Amino acid sequence: MKRFEFLGHTADVYIAAYGNDLPEAFENAALALFEVMTDTEKVEPKVEEEVEVEGFDKESLLYNWLEELLIKFETGGRLYSRFKVLSIEERKDGYKLKAKIRGETFNPERHPQRTGVKAVTYHRMRIEERPDGVTLKFLLDI
Repeated sequence: MKRFEFLGHTADVYIAAYGNDLPEAFENAALALFEVMTDTEKVEPKVEEEVEVEGFDKESLLYNWLEELLIKFETGGRLYSRFKVLSIEERKDGYKLKAKIRGETFNPERHPQRTGVKAVTYHRMRIEERPDGVTLKFLLDI
């Protein structure tokens, strides 16, 4: 199964991320986010960090997950290439995601600059859960 693909869009980046389950699809969505910005094969998993985000539904959880990763890049200058969603827990007030991410500080000599991502959006966001797998679709503002 492919992890993600870029879908046609005239002005922004539209992505479909896939997984056998919701955690795997969220991992692949994160990888796709960073693949827009650089070649993730060149990002070494030197530093590990823990991430926790919450959302009132699965769409807001996906938005908050990707937004948190984008903020980490913008404020800390880190790129990430390895993502492990440890849990997605349904709670009475929504959902909580816990993950470990690995990456390193951006180095322009080793990390090719592709497209800058300004923001994650809710526009055209869709989560399709089926018995044979999960598809996440989302749009990145570039």
